[in-house]
Amino acid sequence: MSRSIQIIPVFNLALAFIPVFIVISIHYLWSKEHRNAIYGISRMLVQLLMIGYFLNYIFDTESASVALAVLAIMVSVAGWIGLRTVKEKKLALYPKALISLLIGGATTLILITQGVLSLTPWYWPNYFIPLAGMIFANAMNSISLAADRLTAEIGRDIEYDKARSIAFRASLIPITNSLFAVGLVSIPGMMTGQILSGISPLIAARYQIMVMCMVFGAAGIASACFLSLVKSDFMKERPICEQ
Repeated sequence: MSRSIQIIPVFNLALAFIPVFIVISIHYLWSKEHRNAIYGISRMLVQLLMIGYFLNYIFDTESASVALAVLAIMVSVAGWIGLRTVKEKKLALYPKALISLLIGGATTLILITQGVLSLTPWYWPNYFIPLAGMIFANAMNSISLAADRLTAEIGRDIEYDKARSIAFRASLIPITNSLFAVGLVSIPGMMTGQILSGISPLIAARYQIMVMCMVFGAAGIASACFLSLVKSDFMKERPICEQ
């Protein structure tokens, strides 16, 4: 029996912040490093409220240029945030992060929207924008983990090819864990949302399989491209006699 999605009252939504305040309190008591968590939660609130209003406009638009503009913003921001853990080389690595996101993310997005879903029109915002968000967010996280781990391994004087291999494996840990856990430990967001909206669990499972494949592929390809493109930047740090 299908039911409409329940509207969450603002007061009820406020209850969801109780665990958040507990975690922030632990941060404060243990390390005094609670400001970053507060900043992250605050940004999340503002960004989601803004995107909620913005998507109402986006989903009603019939302009491909609007969809592409949103995509460009996603890629630009994802590339910058993905290098958040890299302090010294951020500007130099940023173009390579963008290229990696485009190779891994954009090609996967095209395959999914035009091959798997056959969207008509090709930029149908209700599908195109949310799928792009999932793809580029996972690719961004993968690049971020790869950059952080590569920097750490090079700092330990590990040979580049070995450091690259370690960084690539590390970059795929979160999405690989998701592959193992999906259906057993967790029912992912898209599948949960579709089930709550009354879609058959079997149909929802097909969509979730598509999502898991696309985020794993996009994350892995983006990470591999990034680690290949930045080799010269990290090799410069090593003395010539060691190369």
